[in-house]
Amino acid sequence: MKRNLIIVVCIILSMLIPFIPAHAAENNQRNIYVVKAGDTLPQIARRYETSADEIKVSNGLQSNNLVVGQKLWVPITYEVVAGDTLREIAADLHSSVESIKAKNRLTSEQLFIGQVLKIPPKKMTMQGQHILMTREEFRDWLFNTKVNRKVTIIQQHHTWLPSYKQFHGSNHFRMLMGMENFHKRKMGWKNIAQNITTFPDGRIAVSRPFNIAPDGTIGPKANLTGIAIEHVGNFDIGHDVMTAQQRESIVYVTALLCLKFGLTPSIDSITYHHWWNLRTKERVLDKGPDYNVKTCPGTGFFGGNSTANAIHNFYPLVSRKMQEISSGKPFN
Repeated sequence: MKRNLIIVVCIILSMLIPFIPAHAAENNQRNIYVVKAGDTLPQIARRYETSADEIKVSNGLQSNNLVVGQKLWVPITYEVVAGDTLREIAADLHSSVESIKAKNRLTSEQLFIGQVLKIPPKKMTMQGQHILMTREEFRDWLFNTKVNRKVTIIQQHHTWLPSYKQFHGSNHFRMLMGMENFHKRKMGWKNIAQNITTFPDGRIAVSRPFNIAPDGTIGPKANLTGIAIEHVGNFDIGHDVMTAQQRESIVYVTALLCLKFGLTPSIDSITYHHWWNLRTKERVLDKGPDYNVKTCPGTGFFGGNSTANAIHNFYPLVSRKMQEISSGKPFN
């Protein structure tokens, strides 16, 4: 009799599991789909009653190509339980109050128990291949992204031109398109050279897909297993003074990339363009003659562009930020 009772309870619980509210299981990531072999974007879109374009803009996808293991935010339905608020649901399920209200034709934030809501994922800010993000959005995007090439080097560059003089607070995409056009038409590269760009306001853009190695004058050895970051500004001494917002983004992005690819900050994993010979494309560290090396990322970049400057001024900041992120401290 006791055994039969246990079996009945187990059956009931198994029937109830699909209806457990998302937050009751600590969000259990119901709204994330992990790409499997054979998946296509249209197939996934049909499964979740949405469109391929909606999935692309919700996940910052630069093409229809998917990688096995890649994580995608997808729309779900959610049943309201006691104590729920629209703001908490939006925060827990990677959405926004405005998009939930619009999707469900709500005229207020008032909810009632048992109400079933459609929860669309947040939309990202994109123009073409360029994705513009906050630090928090970049963190989520990066850890959902599956990179199918080996990455061992994080390159630090400054744009020199454009500099702070050309940044007007809202022209991120115009600047990115300008760099892309220059790199393709003047330099002869197939795409914008860098994977990532940081801006004076702290915003972060991903342009060149991570699965494609960067381009540029630093050379093929640094590029083959590299991720290139361009920091908008001229950080040679006497020119642009880096903003606190951009400074935080540079450290944060570098720390996230180290965590993503299992790197420890060192001269072998985080490199400055200044350490590479323009003619031979070999790494010369501090021994390059001035006429064969760039000052990039700037003689004033976190105290300077030498290996000693990186070791004493930049790497410790990255290491501390890695520890903060890993320990689960609140996002800055």
